[in-house]
Amino acid sequence: MLTLLRLLAAIVFLAFPLAAPGQAGNRMYRIGWLSATAVSSPESMEAFRQSLREFGWIEGRNFTLVFRHGDGQPERLAQRAAELVKMNVDVIVATVPAALGPARSATSTIPIVMVYGPDPAAAGVVSSLARPGGNVTGLTSLSVDLAVKQLELVKAMIPDVSRVAVLWNPTNPWHASAVQRIETAARGLRISLRSVGVRGPEDFNSAFATMKQERAGALLNLSDPMTFSHRVLLAELALKHRLPMMSGVTEYTEAGGLASYWPNTSDTFRNAAVYVHRILNGARPSDLPVEQPRKFELVINMKTAKALGVTIPAAVLARADRLIE
Repeated sequence: MLTLLRLLAAIVFLAFPLAAPGQAGNRMYRIGWLSATAVSSPESMEAFRQSLREFGWIEGRNFTLVFRHGDGQPERLAQRAAELVKMNVDVIVATVPAALGPARSATSTIPIVMVYGPDPAAAGVVSSLARPGGNVTGLTSLSVDLAVKQLELVKAMIPDVSRVAVLWNPTNPWHASAVQRIETAARGLRISLRSVGVRGPEDFNSAFATMKQERAGALLNLSDPMTFSHRVLLAELALKHRLPMMSGVTEYTEAGGLASYWPNTSDTFRNAAVYVHRILNGARPSDLPVEQPRKFELVINMKTAKALGVTIPAAVLARADRLIE
């Protein structure tokens, strides 16, 4: 099924030639960049800019990037999205799932390119992956499915684990469905799951106390702007409580978590730039198929594994794309 969707996406994409910027008119275009935090990955930004340069888009010459962020507080994103709409940007890049909802609420006419839209068809964000309809298109991270894969990797890394805590944010729009899917998968893996919700860093200590009380043997952390902003503290607490932490976004592992599994960030942002290019040249978001991830990265922090006394099986190490020594 996934192969068929990718084939359909490729066929429709080929119907829109990769025109040069000059064909879109000689004016300065404005690309709105809506993110959860002020700090963007340098690799992501460079991949996005480089991809645009390959199509002839030169920052400062024929386009500008207009940055708005929620400073790690999702409730601020609605105001930031409204600011971009008021500025009449030509396209909005919603860099994280938390930015997608506010962007959609702010405009139904300005094209929106989602970078990590979790299961957009199931969530009603698009009509279908092949024919999105409306003003939203871009890339899906398949976050719910990936959460299940992350749980499977926890079991592969720690075969004897029988109890796993899931850290999630009840205010995150995709977390509830992910927890439900993980619970189903856990039964098949013979894992007892403990769901622990946090809304802010002030909940971290009580959350880890609960995990300890429940005798969790590992922690599955669902990626979220709030926990991302406090990922160093989260990793420190996981290490302090002797909990191997699996996450989605790689930065959690770079901060000290045990491992992460997520779509390749640079590849994702390069592809997001392709959508922006096509839209600025006149393609309608409604006609551009939503693309699914093509490259995934398993990153393991070997320093953390050593500190926790976790021996990663050789078969898992062989699958890893990067080891942090």
